[in-house]
Parts: sequence; C-alpha cells; structure tokens
Amino acid sequence: MDIFKKRLPFINTLLKGVGQIMLQENALTGLFFLVGIFYDLKVMGIAAILAVLTGTLTARVFRFDTEEIGKGLDAFSAALVGVALTYYFQPVFVVWLAIIVGSVAATLIQHWFIVRKIPVFTLPFVLVTWVIIYLFYRVYPVEPSSISTGIIVHTQYYFTAAIRGFGEVIFQGTAFAGIIVFLGVFINSPISALYGLAGSIMGAALSANFSAPPEVIGLGLFSYNAVLCAIVFAGDRPKDGVWALIAVTLSVFINVAMTRYNIVVLTFPFVAATCITLTIKKYSSPYLEKIFTKIS
Repeated sequence: MDIFKKRLPFINTLLKGVGQIMLQENALTGLFFLVGIFYDLKVMGIAAILAVLTGTLTARVFRFDTEEIGKGLDAFSAALVGVALTYYFQPVFVVWLAIIVGSVAATLIQHWFIVRKIPVFTLPFVLVTWVIIYLFYRVYPVEPSSISTGIIVHTQYYFTAAIRGFGEVIFQGTAFAGIIVFLGVFINSPISALYGLAGSIMGAALSANFSAPPEVIGLGLFSYNAVLCAIVFAGDRPKDGVWALIAVTLSVFINVAMTRYNIVVLTFPFVAATCITLTIKKYSSPYLEKIFTKIS
C-alpha cells in the first residue's frame, strides 16, 4: 500500500510523478529515485522537485484529468527536464527559470499526447530539453556544468554498467545511485527491475561491439535507454522477452548512431525504439503471433 496516499496526497502525487520516469506508478519508488538523485548532487534533487511541482501545478491550473494527475502522468517529463538542465549547465538564475518554463512546456506537450492516446513516453522531455540546450549553447550561452564537461574522468569497469544504467536514466552516474534506483523499481515491480537489468547488460555488450569507448560504456551511457525499453515490455511470457530484445537492440543502434554524429542523446533512442517495436508488434503477421503463442 502506498504509505503517502492517505496522509499526504499531494506529496503522493509528486512522488508518483518522479516514479513515472521509469513507468512506475508508486510514490515510494519516486522517493527512492529522489534519494538517488540527492546522493549524487543536491542541486539536481532540488531541480527535480521544482520541476515535478511545476508540472503538477500546471496540470491542475489547466484542469487536466484528476486521475491522470494523481498517477503522475503529466509531470514525469517535467521532472526529467529539471534534472537534465542542472546536469548540462551551471545552476544560475536563467537555468532555474528555464526549468520552470521547460517543465510547463513538457507537461502541456505530454498532456496533448495523452489526450490523443499516443504513447510517446519521454518524448516531451527530449523535445523541450533539445530546444533549451540549443538556446543555451547557441543563442544565450550558459556555462556548462562540471559534471557534463568532466564525465569521462570517472572511469569505470564494464560490470558496473549494468547497475549504472538505472541511475543514468535520471542522469546519476554513481553505482550507489544506480542501486537505489534499481531498488525503487524492484519494490514496485520485481519483473520490471530484472528486465531492466538484463536490458542494461545487453546495452553495454552491444555497444562494445560498435567500438564505443569502454569508460563511457562503464558509466552506463549506452545502457539507460535499454533499461527503459526492457521495462516497457517486461512480462512473464516468452514473447515479452522477444519484444524487449528487439526494442533494446534498436535503442543501442540508435544510441550509437546519435553519439557518432554528436547529437544529444537523452532518452530519444528509448522513445524511437519503443515506438518502432510497438508498431511492429501491432502490425506483425499472424505467422509471428502463432510462433509466439506456441512458445508461450
């Protein structure tokens, strides 16, 4: 039972908004995520809270569906915007202002897709963050953060990539933060956590075959999109694993391609790979479905 639901309903909603970053409608999961963020960098934790608060209040001001708000569906992209901007840039006044404006924009875009029943996952976060990054690099220069410029300093080994992949979903690079985020998912859905772990390992292994730098793989930067893909298709049937495998593989290909062309990756590989896989799943031939049925 959600321990925040009865006594702290608004806090419950905010925490669910954070939990929905990894498709988990659970306030305790959201709390675990925040602990992981604050452990790595307090300013990111503050930004996450400000962003999810802004997103939730935006949804209320525009009178979005109450059930939708309560599930945290309108605010998780906003939360990612907050963490991302404090990851890429020094937390000066204009960055905090951008977090608020970006959170509002991400929430409105998210709702637009929700109303039309179009599954785009974290795409609103990606679009808004791309625009802000462009503005802060090209139009109104803002000093980059020491985290984003010094990311390769923290050299890691391959085996750490599996757990770091969880933390990197919310821009957290330490193994401890990755463990906390993994546990946050596990307490809500053990099978999702295990699928995510398998996806993270596969993401690291596949990216190594494309000659990705070992230190970057070790940080989980080729794993976090794979984690999200695996969680989307997590299930107890063999065919669920097949779809997860397809999505994870596609996400790694897209991730590697974007990296080679110096495109800011964010969670776009996850969004693209998942949407492609869902489309294939929807329109797959009866022959494939018969095979999956026999396997199941």
